[in-house]
Amino acid sequence: MKKIIGWVIRYIPRKYLQLISPLALRVLALFYRGKIVQCPICGSQFKKFLPYGRGQFARANALCPNCQSLERHRLLWLYFQAKTDLLQAPNKLLHIAPEVCFIKPFRKLPSLDYTTADLESPLAEVKMDVHEIPFEDNTFDIVLCNHVMEHVRDDIQAMREIRRVLKPEGWAIMQVPMMKEGLVETFEDDSIVSPSERFKVYGQEDHVRLYGSDYGQRMEKAGFDVLEDPFVLELDPELVKKHSLPSREIIYRGFK
Repeated sequence: MKKIIGWVIRYIPRKYLQLISPLALRVLALFYRGKIVQCPICGSQFKKFLPYGRGQFARANALCPNCQSLERHRLLWLYFQAKTDLLQAPNKLLHIAPEVCFIKPFRKLPSLDYTTADLESPLAEVKMDVHEIPFEDNTFDIVLCNHVMEHVRDDIQAMREIRRVLKPEGWAIMQVPMMKEGLVETFEDDSIVSPSERFKVYGQEDHVRLYGSDYGQRMEKAGFDVLEDPFVLELDPELVKKHSLPSREIIYRGFK
């Protein structure tokens, strides 16, 4: 199963996967019924989650067959509940590259003014380039933009645009993959252009940089006040196991 899923996510474009995967995953969910793990977003229980990832980065027990959440999404949902008012208070939210696991829960919230946006995703309401966001200054209370910055030409410019459309005292979460443990300084090389070389260096054909622990400093360069929150370390280890959460992911929250 791990090899099949790895092949699918490597060779089928994401915009098509987002359309066809829900039905295929519902079928697989029938074979994963159980009560050992639980997704905190949709509430579904399974004997384990599906594997997910490419090549050496493939992970067991990662993908919820029901809502398509991954470890990072489940962690963020718990973070939203514990440390933000996103799910309770009236907020205007811009969700860039919207993750399917969040769309339905967000749309059900009567207090949330919710807008999705992306350059290619068929799930997005607004088609846009994150380098030039087509909204006025001070429009949104919150922006979510996860696993996007590793794809874009100029991540600092994209972050500046996100900060621009935030209201005063608004905040953004912009998670990125940390593919190389212990990497301190973000690595990028404009001469690496072929998909095969990018896969070899960055772990994915459409990535253009490999983020290090200086990511928070890059957010600061874009003008954000940054909170680096090791939230997962505050959680009960049994809860981490039950929801299959990432063991060391830092949540980067930028305030305007």
